[in-house]
Formats: sequence, C-alpha cells, structure tokens
Amino acid sequence: MNIIISNSSGEPLYEQISSQIKAQIINGTLKEGDALPSMRALALALHISVITTKRAYEELERDGFIESYTGKGSFVKRQNTEFLREECLRQTEELLSQACEKAKQGGVSLEELKEILDIIYGGD
Repeated sequence: MNIIISNSSGEPLYEQISSQIKAQIINGTLKEGDALPSMRALALALHISVITTKRAYEELERDGFIESYTGKGSFVKRQNTEFLREECLRQTEELLSQACEKAKQGGVSLEELKEILDIIYGGD
C-alpha cells in the first residue's frame, strides 16, 4: 500500500490517508479481504502519530470501506460496486466542475476543453 502525505497540503493528514486508501479500494489496488497495516505500523512508516492513523481508519470504517477486528486488524470490506461507481462519478464531477471554472476564468472555450479532455483521457 502506497500512501504519500504532505505537510504543506491544506488537507488534514488523516484525510489524506483515508482518501488515498479509498482511492486504492475504488480503483482495485486494494481488494476485498486485504489486510491494512496496523495503525501503529502505518504511523511508524509515515512518521506520524498513531492518533492520526486511528482517526483515518475510523473514518474509513464509518464510510464502509474497511472493517476492523480487535486483535486481528483492519481489512478491506466487500464493496458495493454500484456505490463505488457512484462515488467515482461524484468525485469526477467535482473535479471537472473545478476544471471548467478554471477554464472559464482563463478564457478556454468549450471546444478547447473537450480537446484537452480527449487528449488526457487517451483519445486521438
């Protein structure tokens, strides 16, 4: 599991951790039943407080991405594929909305924006 945290980001560390784990579950890097590192091991690897990793894991469990068992650890929970797709669509819409606002501010036309999207997405 690869997690990169940034102290210069405006996002709290626990949110950076949980959002990256969610992304790895959504894209299939982490699969149902996969064990996550213990809170202590992850904190040690990232050079952060165990309280921070505990909060990230609690958020992931609350959102239904993982399940934790006392003495056994935390594991990727079976995911509802429909829910994962909806979450992915929601995040994509949010990011595209930000991109559209930026494009409007910069005077980028809709056609130019579509062309950029085609190139980035992998079209001709």
